[in-house]
Formats: sequence, C-alpha cells, structure tokens
Amino acid sequence: MRPGVVLALVSASSLGLLGLAPDPGPAPLPARMADTGGGSQLITAQADRADSTSGTLTWWDLKDGQWVQAGTAPARFGANGLVEGGSRQQGTDTTPTGLYDLPFAFGIKAAPSGTSVEYRAVREGSWWCQDNDSASYNRWVEPLPADCRASESEHLVSYSTQYAYALVIGFNYEQPVRGRGAGIFLHVNGAGATAGCVSVPEDAMQRILQWAEPGKRPHIAMGTADGVTAVTRY
Repeated sequence: MRPGVVLALVSASSLGLLGLAPDPGPAPLPARMADTGGGSQLITAQADRADSTSGTLTWWDLKDGQWVQAGTAPARFGANGLVEGGSRQQGTDTTPTGLYDLPFAFGIKAAPSGTSVEYRAVREGSWWCQDNDSASYNRWVEPLPADCRASESEHLVSYSTQYAYALVIGFNYEQPVRGRGAGIFLHVNGAGATAGCVSVPEDAMQRILQWAEPGKRPHIAMGTADGVTAVTRY
C-alpha cells in the first residue's frame, strides 16, 4: 500500500489516540485581517480574483474575542471586477477594494423590522450627486442642487429593485476626491454585475439591516481571496 493512502486513512479519533490534535483549519477571515475597523461587527465581500464579478458576502460578530459568522450570501461586484480603492477612477464599473465604514442606510421600501441603523426613506426628490463639479459631490441630496447635473447623478427612486434596500459604503465619502467615484453602495441585486457597488439578494439585504448595530461600529472589507486580509482603510 502506498504511504499516501495510509496517511489518508488516519482519522481524527486516531490522531487523538496518538496525542495529536486535529487540524482546526484556518482562523475566521476577520481574525486574519490586519484591520477590521475597531468595532465588533464586520462585513467581508470577497471575490476570487480582481477580474471576478461575483463572490461571497459574509457578516460577522465579535463575541468573547472570537469572530463568529452571522450570515452569508452570494455577492455581485462591478462589471469590470475590483480595483484598489485609492487608485479607482469614476465611470470604470469597478468595485473599490478596502475597508470602509457604513454611514447610513436608505431604501424605497420601509426599513425592515428591527433596523437600528439610520435609515432614510427614498422619495421622488432623493438623488445621489455624482457630478464632479458640484459642491455636493458624492452626497445624498434632496432636492437636486442647481450645481449638480441630473445627467451626472442617480435619481434613487428610479432604481426600484436595487435600491429597495441599501447601505452606503464610505468609499470616497469623508473627504471626496473628484474623479475617484461616487455612489458606492451595498444593495439588492439587479439584472447582473454592478457599476461598482456590491449587491446581494433582497432577503440577505433585509437580514443585514436587521443585524447591523451602530453601537458596534460595523465596517465592510472588500477584496480578493488573496488580498482581503490586507485591505487598506480609506
């Protein structure tokens, strides 16, 4: 019999008899990350490669010093994959990698029961300004300001499927850099890949909104399988 076959037959109980502990496997993803935002809740959005348009979104709780998975869902990314957040360019249909806070939520539908994060109701006058020449660049506005062109912005109520529920991802948000990109959200799936956002099925979006607690300082880390543990905070 070949040695490799003999090794394959050694069971976990046999290891115990030999005084060897079974391999516990890799630590949870957040435990392997250099930075998780400092809170006790984290969302990870992980793609296989930089050119992937799909992957996995998982949300985690830190309990007694250990990261515990609270839920998971299939995720979609930008039509042109993922790119490092600090070098992203607007209009490239890429999802920015990095670690970001989640400033607030919004939606065309009413907030799911139990939602505790700030939740803004989308109305006819709700817009997201993406005009690089506007003082309101990368901001929710009601109504649309005179210096923000409608052709360079999103009329939120027009996206009845995607923006049924959404969380703002704090990419380029605190101190916006013109031309880097605006309106990056975690939202409900549309017909396919996104223009740079991350999307999940509607039921997953509802569960995330019910799970997130402002006092636990939730963040989102977006990256690839070989790079999400080293994402940069922006």
